[in-house]
Amino acid sequence: MPLAARMRPRTLDELLGQEHLLGPGKVLRRMLDARRLSSLVLFGPPGTGKTTLAELIARTLDRPLVRENAAQVGVARVREIIDTSRRLIEQADPARPHPGAILFLDEIHRFSKAQQDVLLADVERGLLTLIGATTENPLFAVNSALVSRSTLLRLEPLSREHVALLLRRAAADPERGLGALPIELSDEAVDLWATLCEGDARRALTALEVAALSLLHQPGPRAGPAVVTRLVAQESIQGKAAAYEGGLTGDGHYDAASALIKSVRGSDPDAALYWTARMLEAGEDPRFIARRLAILASEDIGNADPRAIMVAQAAWSLVERIGMPECRITLAQCVTYLALAPKSNASYTAIDAAIADVRAGRVRPVPAALKDPNVRRAAQLGQSDPAPGQAYQYTHDLPVPESLRGFGPVSAQETPGAPRRYYAPTAHGHEAVMAQRLAAIAAHRAAVRPPPTHSTPPTTPPSPSTPTPTPAAPAGPHTAAN
Repeated sequence: MPLAARMRPRTLDELLGQEHLLGPGKVLRRMLDARRLSSLVLFGPPGTGKTTLAELIARTLDRPLVRENAAQVGVARVREIIDTSRRLIEQADPARPHPGAILFLDEIHRFSKAQQDVLLADVERGLLTLIGATTENPLFAVNSALVSRSTLLRLEPLSREHVALLLRRAAADPERGLGALPIELSDEAVDLWATLCEGDARRALTALEVAALSLLHQPGPRAGPAVVTRLVAQESIQGKAAAYEGGLTGDGHYDAASALIKSVRGSDPDAALYWTARMLEAGEDPRFIARRLAILASEDIGNADPRAIMVAQAAWSLVERIGMPECRITLAQCVTYLALAPKSNASYTAIDAAIADVRAGRVRPVPAALKDPNVRRAAQLGQSDPAPGQAYQYTHDLPVPESLRGFGPVSAQETPGAPRRYYAPTAHGHEAVMAQRLAAIAAHRAAVRPPPTHSTPPTTPPSPSTPTPTPAAPAGPHTAAN
C-alpha cells in the first residue's frame, strides 16, 4: 500500500488543516456534533483530503460508506446502493439517528442526468446521504439539482507548516510510515517539498516514499542512515520545478503577476504569454490570472478598445467553467488580445481625479435642474423651482441631442467658475474618435452659450439663490490634473 494511503488520518483529530470547516463552532463540526448530516459537495484542489474527510465523517457517525466514481457507476449500481440503504434503515433501532448509508461519489461533476434522476428523489427523502467530491467549481460543473440539495464545502490546500508536519510524522512513524527504515530526513528536503507540493499532501508523501526507496536500493555499503538531502528531494518530485520561491503566498506570486501585467501593458504578447505560462506551471489559480486581466482591460486599455473588457469578461467566465488544463488556451487568447490592443488609462485617471476632488472637500449641492423632477414632492419639501434659464433641458428634445450647459461639475481651482475636466481621452484606438466627439460637443456648447457679462464684480457675495454665470468651456479637453 502506498505511503500516502497508509498515512491517512484515522480520526478527525489527526486531520491537518480545514479548520474553517472542523474548528469549534464551524459548520461541519456542528453537523457532526449534532449527528445530523446533510448531503455535501466537497470541492478543492487535489490532495486536500476530500476522500479522507468523507471516510472520517462516516466513521465518526458510525454509518456505512459506499465509495464510487461518478464516471463509472451505472444506474443499476445506484439502485442497488439505495436498496441497501433502505434495508439498513428498516432493520435499525428506531431511536438511532439516521442509520442509512453514505454514498461517496468521486468526480461528481461527471454524474450523468440518468444517474441523478434515480438518486435525487431518494436523497431528498433521506434514504441515503450523498457526499460528492470534485476539483471543479460545483456552481458550474455540478448539476444544479444536486447543488441545491447539498451543502458546498471548499477544502483548502494544506499550509507549508502542515505539509512539513505531515512529512515528519510519516518519516518517524514506525507502524504506518518509514520510522522502521534507516532514513534521515533533512530540513532542507522538508522545506523544498512543503514549497513545491503547494498544499497537496498526497504528492508530498509520494515524493518522500520515492526518495526513501531510491536511497535504500542504492548499491554498496552504507555507514549510518541514508540522508534525504535537498538534491534527492528535488529528484524525487515530478513537475512544478517552476514553483515560486516561498510558494503561492510569497513574493514570487506577486512578482509574477506584476510581470504579466507590465508585459501586457507594454504591448509585448510574447512576454505576456511567458509569464502566463510561468504562473500556470507554478500552480497559480487561473481564476486569479483572469481577474487581473479583467482589471487591466479597464485600467490600461479602457475606451481605446471597448471590446477589451468584453474579451476579459468572457475569458474570466470561461476559465471558471472550463478549468485547467484547457482554460490555458482561453487565457492565451485573452492575454494576446489585450497585449496588442491600443492602450489608455484615461478612465482610470479620470475617476481618481474626481474622487480626489470629493475627498478634498470640493462638494457642491446637486443643481436644481438635476434634482428629482417630481414637482409635487418638491413642493411638499418646500423646494422652489429652478431659476429662469436653469431648468433641465431634456436631451432628446433638443435640436442637437446634447446638453448645451453640461451638468454642473465642480470648478477648477485655477479658474473659479470654469468646469472641471476629468476625462481626457487619448489619441489611441477608438478613444481618438471619442476625443473628437468630446471636442465637437465643447465647441457646440461654446458657440451657442451666451457670452459672459463683463460687469463690475459685486462687492458682496451673490445670494445663494442667484446662479453665478459659468464661463464657456475650452474647446479642447484638459488633462485630469488641470
